[in-house]
Amino acid sequence: MLPGPEAGPATAPGIALVMSHNAKMLHYADAAVPRYTSYPTAADFHRLDDAPRLAALRRLGGQDRISAYIHIPYCGAMCHYCGCFTKITGRADVIEDYVRHLVRDIRQQAACFSGRPQLTHLHWGGGTPSIISPAAFRAIMAALHEAFTFAAGAEHAIELDPRHVDDALCAFLAEQGVNRASLGVQDIDAAVQRAIGRIQPLSDIQRAVGALRRAGIKRINFDLIYGLPHQTQDSLIATCEKVAQFAPDRIACYGYAHLPQRRANQRRIDTAILPDTRERFFQAARVGEVFTRLGYVPIGLDHFARPGDPLAKAAANGALHRNFQGYTDDNAAILLGFGASAISEFPHLYAQTIADIGQYKQAVAAGRLGTARGIALNQEDKQRAGLIRDLMCRFRVDLAVYGGAQHYQAELERLRPLLAANIAEQAQETLTVTEAGKPFVRLVAGVFDTYRQGETGRFSPAI
Repeated sequence: MLPGPEAGPATAPGIALVMSHNAKMLHYADAAVPRYTSYPTAADFHRLDDAPRLAALRRLGGQDRISAYIHIPYCGAMCHYCGCFTKITGRADVIEDYVRHLVRDIRQQAACFSGRPQLTHLHWGGGTPSIISPAAFRAIMAALHEAFTFAAGAEHAIELDPRHVDDALCAFLAEQGVNRASLGVQDIDAAVQRAIGRIQPLSDIQRAVGALRRAGIKRINFDLIYGLPHQTQDSLIATCEKVAQFAPDRIACYGYAHLPQRRANQRRIDTAILPDTRERFFQAARVGEVFTRLGYVPIGLDHFARPGDPLAKAAANGALHRNFQGYTDDNAAILLGFGASAISEFPHLYAQTIADIGQYKQAVAAGRLGTARGIALNQEDKQRAGLIRDLMCRFRVDLAVYGGAQHYQAELERLRPLLAANIAEQAQETLTVTEAGKPFVRLVAGVFDTYRQGETGRFSPAI
């Protein structure tokens, strides 16, 4: 549980302050660091078989509140910037075969339960989840209803591509209980869209938002990206102002992670036309300034919400959480992942399913869970996970809650350069990320990451 609500709401990331008085911080903007949607991070997973996950599933029953994630790893086309686990297909039979195995996956995991847990959050991700047929969607929902008791007011969210959203789809999703949709807007500038291989006129977004609202799906999120090719501060300001006119409840604006050594599709982006570190730094500043000016509340890092949104309320009362989907007001201690590459989170364990779709289907067909990687958390891991969560969600941590400052003497010594650069400040047992240092909170969190031993090449820049 997060320490008390007294910290108050998150405030705007203070990049603008850096412009005026502390250029030292810019030195840290290009540092590679995890996003800390978990601790330990997925980069620290190792080979794992089904046994620990089976034991964790068998402990679940009617007393447990859980979240579920459904992974649909298919798209009709690959965007150049994409870093998600997804495959391209236009064949309905390929998708239907995957769904049959996914349904079996749900049932095999549920067969381990001692009772029917309460499902409080359901999230569909991809890929493009709406690529599956209505019959396939119904089959997955039927399996979920067999496995879980849906809690009253459960959030049911789905990620959608605005280019493929119409009234018929939205009416169907509403019929199935979907009550939140996340639209991948990314950027509305035509030059940027051409460079990232995602042509998406503003009219597509307008049509998608209208269809969702007509169907009664009124909780709408937008996802944006800064640091894309041809983006400028001015073009991002224009994008932010235009998308805000649609009045989404939440907006996330992530920094583009260009990792062509790991993602073949990203090699289609010319590195020469990407914004440099300084430009990315100020692009992030402009995003925060625009959305704050337009009435959105900054939530942690890269997220914004309307003041009455549950995410903003969670930030205000100290109940904000962070999981593999990012910032959330979901306080369930258990997240069950279904589908290829999906990650499950238990109080003492992270477990990830096989990413290769063929191997995943073979495992499920053989009656196995298909666990490929993961990590068991010891007490030290859990303690540091709470500490890092407090930093990422509240920009402040009381070290006394997690063993005391004495326990972290080596870390606090490594923190000295960040203290000198005014990124963080320490007062006895309390460590606080400064207003100007908020964009660098991942660096502060990284100081307490015992799994990081100088190897950071797999991660995105801090800004």
